[in-house]
Amino acid sequence: MIQADYVIIGAGSAGCAMAYRLGEAGKSVIVIEHGGTDAGPFIQMPAALSYPMNMRRYDWGFQTEPEPHLGGRVMATPRGKVIGGSSSINGMIYVRGHARDFDHWAESGAAGWSYADVLPYFKRMEHWHDGGHGGDPAWRGADGPLHITRGPRTNPLTRAFVEAGRQAGYPVTGDYNGEQQEGFGPFDSTIWRGRRWSAANAYLRPAMRQWNVKLVQGFARKVVIENGKATGVEIARGGKVEVIAAGAEVIVAASSINSPKLLMLSGIGPAAHLRQHGIAVVADRAGVGQNLQDHLELYMQMTATQPVSLYKYWSLMGKAWVGARWLFTRTGIGASNQFESAGFIRSAAGVDYPDIQYHFLPIAVRYDGQAAAEGHGFQAHVGPMRSPSRGAVTLRSADPADAPKIVFNYMAHDQDWQDFRRAIRLTREIFAQEAFAPYRGYEIQPGAACQSDAELDDFIREHVESAYHPCGTCKMGATDDPMAVVDPENRVIGVQGLRVADSSVFPRITNGNLNAPSIMTGEKAADHVLGRQPLPPSNQQPWINPNWRESQR
Repeated sequence: MIQADYVIIGAGSAGCAMAYRLGEAGKSVIVIEHGGTDAGPFIQMPAALSYPMNMRRYDWGFQTEPEPHLGGRVMATPRGKVIGGSSSINGMIYVRGHARDFDHWAESGAAGWSYADVLPYFKRMEHWHDGGHGGDPAWRGADGPLHITRGPRTNPLTRAFVEAGRQAGYPVTGDYNGEQQEGFGPFDSTIWRGRRWSAANAYLRPAMRQWNVKLVQGFARKVVIENGKATGVEIARGGKVEVIAAGAEVIVAASSINSPKLLMLSGIGPAAHLRQHGIAVVADRAGVGQNLQDHLELYMQMTATQPVSLYKYWSLMGKAWVGARWLFTRTGIGASNQFESAGFIRSAAGVDYPDIQYHFLPIAVRYDGQAAAEGHGFQAHVGPMRSPSRGAVTLRSADPADAPKIVFNYMAHDQDWQDFRRAIRLTREIFAQEAFAPYRGYEIQPGAACQSDAELDDFIREHVESAYHPCGTCKMGATDDPMAVVDPENRVIGVQGLRVADSSVFPRITNGNLNAPSIMTGEKAADHVLGRQPLPPSNQQPWINPNWRESQR
């Protein structure tokens, strides 16, 4: 039987970080990953980001059930099935989240996870390179495993977006991951020397080189629990079922979709649901699979009157040139994810911190890589950050090979519709600023004819897309919270020797993309696993707009 002190399920963002920190501390670690290698240009070349997410080789291929408030649309729910997990197929955008997000975690029962508590872990994991685009290094880490860089921002549309935000009356920020998130400015990305700097590249490979950390390729079927204690993981590989034994603990880091599925298959979850599938109940935890959250976004697209967008590279010849240059030099268009300008704004007076995020892209294109037929253009991905809607991940059957049922319950609240309408109208105002005058053509979507609430609602229902930020299904909270799944040290409540550490433990979704807070969760959880005193809290105070009560900007 293969054995290690710690067995981690999932070589994703949090799992790789934990493997590194546990290995560094002299522990033996086995990481179980169902997916295969992350080698090759589809994953490692930043500009190729639309490919791996649409390849069954790298993606679990999950889909939602028909979404009731989106006219029954079935939505794609990509999750990385590859070394590095979703950090190997994501858009490489690095957003810590807002300070208030983590303070909310602590207030809702995740004691020790306030902004003051987590900021030192963000610093520990980062090696930040500002690229001359501004920001205060005192807020950032300088020697962590995760390189954070900024794109060259040479495209005039990328610069026009930030200037248009300023002209519309919003702040400009040199670093939304530093003291001030609110405003427009440069995007941070997990790209280093022209390559995707995934959790596998940053953490797992160095850990396997230096310490007693091993990777086992196999399909985790369930956690083995004996007398209330997790003792190992049952996996399928090579046509056989075997158990990998954990001398100390099992750590589930399999994503907000697979982590609750694995807990339920192991007998941890809502008792009635488990019994319905003939699974013996080990721990009746009503919250397993519940509290599912995500970010939705719309692509606001404009034509460009000058040939300044990336459309010129969208032909077969253009893509071949970009690819060849990247292969030989790791430079050029291929070395950037093209998301180089960001915006975080508040939707209304009385909102104390940003609740709308912008990803600006100097081309009109879909996330699956299909360019708009209109040719040159630009777009902003826009969406609200804190939807009140909640969904669930449940078992389809007791067969580990069956995908779980996923229902996000998107747009279930009237507030969701109000927030999206406001986001569309605020974006139109930004695109109408003088900075875009030299380039602005007509609106591709929603289109100038789409103006009334009802017209906007129809557009939203048909065109809203997931930003692929699922989280919350194994909520962290106080042990007396009936919906909490793990305590503030990531221990599964009611089972010994078992922890969960990934985006499933988020009590509430954070602002922006979830890769950074997922890695931070792994970093902090590793200290809890090792029984270490957490890093001393920070006393740095984030900027909150002093006029938030009376003004929207």
